[in-house]
Amino acid sequence: MPEGKIVKALSGFYYVAANDQIFQCRGRGVFRKRKVSPLVGDFVEFQVENDLEGYILAIEERKNELVRPPIANVDQAILVFSAARPDFSTALLDRFLVLIESKHIEPLICITKIDLLNEEEEALIKNYADDYRSFGYEVLLTSSENLANLDELREQLQGKTSVFAGQSGVGKSSLLNALKPELELKTNDISNSLGRGKHTTRHVELINVEDGLVADTPGFSSLELTEIEAEDLPQYFPEMVERSHSCKFRGCLHVNEPKCAVKEAVDNGEIPSYRYEHYLQFMDEIKERKPRY
Repeated sequence: MPEGKIVKALSGFYYVAANDQIFQCRGRGVFRKRKVSPLVGDFVEFQVENDLEGYILAIEERKNELVRPPIANVDQAILVFSAARPDFSTALLDRFLVLIESKHIEPLICITKIDLLNEEEEALIKNYADDYRSFGYEVLLTSSENLANLDELREQLQGKTSVFAGQSGVGKSSLLNALKPELELKTNDISNSLGRGKHTTRHVELINVEDGLVADTPGFSSLELTEIEAEDLPQYFPEMVERSHSCKFRGCLHVNEPKCAVKEAVDNGEIPSYRYEHYLQFMDEIKERKPRY
């Protein structure tokens, strides 16, 4: 039975890459009965009907999956944030990081449009970049003119399935076009009145870039922390994981507990206060969520 990987889903067809060919497949009715939908990124077994058509018979177990964009088995997320237009937001970045961490996907932070800043603003962004590096994240800075550091990004893409995610208008499509000009992905100017870009990406497709596969996704349309429980949140902040063994109580949530190593680190300036404030906001949001039955 041939095996392959779904690289595109469109109008009820799944395009499966196997042996340097693409097969247009339909899913068997059995998936609908089980309420399982094949996703882009799935490893599947399929049956060939003729040269380039077939049916998907089985989906291998996924290591992770995202709902929006609908994609499975992602190795890393390139979180594209602009330094300006739209303005850089640590609150939004932390929300993305928590969601990505909760799916066991490796994040890579890419801050674009550095060339649009004055010296003072650039220094501030570089401080933020240093903060995130100190938490253990990889951070790349690029300018919209020469897209510096692309070689570094190319290296990171090799042999991995990656998603590009971030607000609309931050330059995801521009970055991908710079990596692979023949893609000619549509890029829309930012709507000044809204301060955010228009969605230009319609369906999920994995494209070959630098010996890896990349999904150009329409960002995350939902950034709610609906699948995360309060007791799990601390493990999605690497700087808290690192210090939690020094807390007095096991399972410390780093909120009101005495002798908490994380709160001490915030007081000492080892963990930036904005990062801890976002943690508390997320914790409140999770606790205020209506229970699901």
